Amino acid sequence: MVLLISDLPNVLLEKLGGGVSDWLWWGKTGVLAVALVVCLLWKALRPLWQFVLVFLVFYLGIAARDAVWGSDFWQARFGGENASFTRSYFGFHLLDVGAALVVIAALWLIKRHRSEFFLVKGDTSAPIEPVRWLGIGKGESWRTFGWIFTVCAGIGVSIPIFLAVPVTSEGPQRLLPLLPVVLLIAAANAFAEEMYYRASMLSTLKDLLGKNQALLLNVVFFGMAHYLHGSPPGIPGFLLTGFLAFLIGKSMLETKGLLWPWFIHFVPDVVVFASYVLSLN
Repeated sequence: MVLLISDLPNVLLEKLGGGVSDWLWWGKTGVLAVALVVCLLWKALRPLWQFVLVFLVFYLGIAARDAVWGSDFWQARFGGENASFTRSYFGFHLLDVGAALVVIAALWLIKRHRSEFFLVKGDTSAPIEPVRWLGIGKGESWRTFGWIFTVCAGIGVSIPIFLAVPVTSEGPQRLLPLLPVVLLIAAANAFAEEMYYRASMLSTLKDLLGKNQALLLNVVFFGMAHYLHGSPPGIPGFLLTGFLAFLIGKSMLETKGLLWPWFIHFVPDVVVFASYVLSLN
């Protein structure tokens, strides 16, 4: 089900040359709606109803976001060819945060306590579970590795982006006045995506499937979401964002909060949105 509602169908249709049509969203929403009915009627699958309901709300929230963004009212104020970087990105991410708030409302109604869906600071010095291939041994904590992962995420995103984005002498002069906007948009984007991509899935699946399985599903789902429109796109984007999802999801599960996940996500987003400014004509 996670593969069906992920961007995998979008990628397959794009590769087959058919393009992505509006019916695909209806198909995914239909899968979730049917799954919700099945979960409520079939006792064996009933524990999954929270996951299915939250993702149905998530998809409806994203559809509402896109509908408002495409409306004449919103485009007249924030869109169009003549809209500035500040106006267009602020207008879109204002709606994106709105979609995240809808998901938060659904999680709050289901879970009742913010800590149950990671909408708290969390223990930023929590022990980190060892991962041999990452060089993490016993006795380490997120106080150290949170900073290490943040720096690595920022560098990992910077390399492919700045190999592709031409940097001219006018670039820094263009970026400096827009830096506060870049920081604000990166902060909003990191918050929204952490809530509707990550907290929604991990909070509703970790107790049913176990932390490792829930994290693996999130890695695939988040990676596929950046295959077509990531920075960079394609397989490199899938692998890079999938690995980032692993680090961020691990921090969310182990610190039981949002601060480290948000910050690890925020830093590479600053790089991404800064590159957009540098690419402006």
